Amino acid sequence: MPTEPDTGYDPDLGRKFIFVTGGVMSGLGKGITAASTGRLLANAGFDVTAVKVDPYLNVDAGTMNPYEHGEVYVLKDGGEVDLDLGNYERFLGVDMTSDHNITTGKTYQHVIEKERAGDYLGKTVQIIPHVTDDIKRRIREAADGSDVCIVEIGGTVGDIESMPFLEALRQFAHEEEDDDFLLTHVTLVPNSKNGEQKTKPTQHSVKELRSIGLQPDILVGRNAEHLEQSTKAKIAQFCDVPTEAVFSNPDVEDIYHVPLMVEDEGLDEFVMARLGLIGEALPKSERDNSWRELVTRERDGSVDIALVGKYALEDAYMSIYEALKHAGIERGVEVNVLWVDSDEMRDHHTERLREADGIVVPGGFGSRGTAGKIEAIRYAREHDVPFLGLCLGFQMAVVEHARNVLGWEGAHSAEIDEATPYPVIDLLPEQYDLQDLGGTMRLGAHETQIEPGSLASTVYGAESCTERHRHRYEVNPEYIDELEAGEMMFSGKAGNRMEIVERTDHPFFLGTQFHPEFRSRPDRASPPFVGLVDAVLEQAEQQKEIQA
Repeated sequence: MPTEPDTGYDPDLGRKFIFVTGGVMSGLGKGITAASTGRLLANAGFDVTAVKVDPYLNVDAGTMNPYEHGEVYVLKDGGEVDLDLGNYERFLGVDMTSDHNITTGKTYQHVIEKERAGDYLGKTVQIIPHVTDDIKRRIREAADGSDVCIVEIGGTVGDIESMPFLEALRQFAHEEEDDDFLLTHVTLVPNSKNGEQKTKPTQHSVKELRSIGLQPDILVGRNAEHLEQSTKAKIAQFCDVPTEAVFSNPDVEDIYHVPLMVEDEGLDEFVMARLGLIGEALPKSERDNSWRELVTRERDGSVDIALVGKYALEDAYMSIYEALKHAGIERGVEVNVLWVDSDEMRDHHTERLREADGIVVPGGFGSRGTAGKIEAIRYAREHDVPFLGLCLGFQMAVVEHARNVLGWEGAHSAEIDEATPYPVIDLLPEQYDLQDLGGTMRLGAHETQIEPGSLASTVYGAESCTERHRHRYEVNPEYIDELEAGEMMFSGKAGNRMEIVERTDHPFFLGTQFHPEFRSRPDRASPPFVGLVDAVLEQAEQQKEIQA
């Protein structure tokens, strides 16, 4: 008999697995459902991790357009991943690595490299077992050391791109004991014109799952309202699950309330019972209740922050929206984000920014919209509006200073204008010979040394910080002395790299080459965002005193 090819797959790694799939349509909130389940299990005392499977052929999300896929989230090890990993980090309170994001491109690349190296000893390399074993290996290795691993399969059941992953999932179900494996399927339950909740899309979606050998253990119905009991009963009857295994996930005003909603539905208790974890869970009276207390905290007043960007899609700036929300939670105020299209800034920037209490200029790539960002920064500088610039926002703050304070006409970033007479932003020498775009930037967590007594040291409460980066161009060392001759100073540095900029003639003007939003959490708000909200509140208080 021929021996099975050695694919490097070890089926003994890992412990409890929850797989989450989606049906009917994309964008239903599989990731939030999965993250909420993980949050509740963590509250019950379990170590929870997560894996996001993205069926696209890209090796990672680094070269993907934010218009199509939302923001590119950066992990501590420099992994450029889907924004759902950001939700997992924020909900679970853990730091993940690129091993927790599996893509078709990453898997196929690895298998093909092994084939080229002769590692399969002449075997015919096929989807089964080589690709499916590699998928299972990645999931088990990412889960190693945790009590429960939640695996979200991106896309929609029925998509051709997802088939290898669903086949791997089918095999996984056969390899595991019944109480070590659970499949949650999230579907749309739409309303008819007369308001009736319709179950047929869910029935068809489950039928699609069954056709490939998968039977869901839990069904989560997405509807604007809670599912009616008759709707749950009908879904249970036609999809062969108990009625108590059908859960509602209604629309909520804040995604951080989703764990509270599904907890009230009893999802966590059902999951723990199904996985045999009830006996190991903390008693209800001892479970961590800090999440509920945090997200339901009363807010006193509100502030308006203008976000000046070029991608007219909220998902493109998700971590910034969330970081502003976290700062509001910490300071007990509601933060309203006012969208400002940087493409339309040149003619209307004063009108668009006048109503804002603070201004954030985020990162981005390419020349489009940079003129508007520079105008927004100039407005913030000249009108003493609290300002926070992130990555490209930091770089454009340097450009704005060079142009409008130092009078260097045409100063710019060499990334945007190669012919600029003053390339105040440029490549560092070690970047000159790079050809590929994917994975070649300065990525991941790096330490920054902060100048004692500076605004940055006050904001961080320390003389160093470690934040995540995603950029290629830097402040040009040739111009630093001249740039710092006046009111601008670089208060954060990493060797010859300028990391933080601030102004001594402004109430709050801070720019960071890194992305502090990626480390912000509901219970650990990012210091620069808290500093921005503090500055806004301080100005509002001063205004009240003047008016009184």
